Amino acid sequence: MKNVLSIAPAMARGLKTPSSSTKKLWDGKKSAEYPVHVKTIGSLSRQQILKVMELAKNMKADPHAYTSALKNRTLLALFEKPSLRTRVSLETGMTQLGGHCIYYALADSPLGKKESILDTAKVVSRYVDVMTARLKTRQAIEELAENATIPVVNALDDYGHPCQMLADFLTIIEHYGSYEGMKLAFVGDCQNNMTYDLMRLGCIMGFHVTVAGPADKGFNVEWSVVKECEKLLEENKGGSFKISNSKDEAVAGANIVYCDSWMSYGIPQDERQERFKALMPYQVTGETMKLADKGAIFMNCLPAVRGEEQTAEVLDGPQSVIYDQAENRLHAQKALLTLLVNGFDYKL
Repeated sequence: MKNVLSIAPAMARGLKTPSSSTKKLWDGKKSAEYPVHVKTIGSLSRQQILKVMELAKNMKADPHAYTSALKNRTLLALFEKPSLRTRVSLETGMTQLGGHCIYYALADSPLGKKESILDTAKVVSRYVDVMTARLKTRQAIEELAENATIPVVNALDDYGHPCQMLADFLTIIEHYGSYEGMKLAFVGDCQNNMTYDLMRLGCIMGFHVTVAGPADKGFNVEWSVVKECEKLLEENKGGSFKISNSKDEAVAGANIVYCDSWMSYGIPQDERQERFKALMPYQVTGETMKLADKGAIFMNCLPAVRGEEQTAEVLDGPQSVIYDQAENRLHAQKALLTLLVNGFDYKL
């Protein structure tokens, strides 16, 4: 038995065990100061969002000052839905911050199939420092967050897209210099993760969001989101939201006009004709933009299809800020990940 490793003598000599010497920054508990899990933009407070914005602006202006912000830290990016912008921005961001990103496609090994989500969350928490997940359903994100002991960031599901919201908010601030009291109009399919998080963002930050889409079943804002936004308005004064079926009413005087794909991930192609028939009256055209404020900007989180949710004239026009939005995914995500791993008291 000479080759058997004896652990007891080492412990008797007072050596630290791995569990006591490698304490993680996060203990898995939620608090107002440290939002371990960012499932929607509603997971963050107004002050936390502003902290992300401040750091994102600094990182964008002087990226070389933050090359060690996440030194030796590892991000796991779980992808059930493909995305060029999300993957490239996450991997680039972690590299620029001195860390490392592991991309894991779930196509060959779906989450919760070979192994429970509970076990996946707990095991991965032992390996990496933070996790992003781009999944098909909100239930999967909920279960990951419930069982992980590291920060979990929703990189898109059917209920929210917080990373895109932070990028969009940064773009709005860069363009206008302010945001309180502004009017944003979203037109198209309102039963949509972007619609939901735009409503939440307006309620938290104090601007006015009107969403307009078909009255047909399948295009309407879920009631749970309405109730959530009502609660957010009680907690954060100054904003509002309105749900309409009139594109012209929504866009009139708007500072920001926003639309999203009519065929989001997972929508069967055999529904295309019926969906387009219902959504075509909500297409953003040059005439639509004339109803908005004179200095209004046009936003789309991409991918976009010219001639569908908006015309080429709008998407490629002078009011479009779509590429600013796309670039700002990099800066906003870098800031968010830095604050989640290091804490929101991180020195800027």
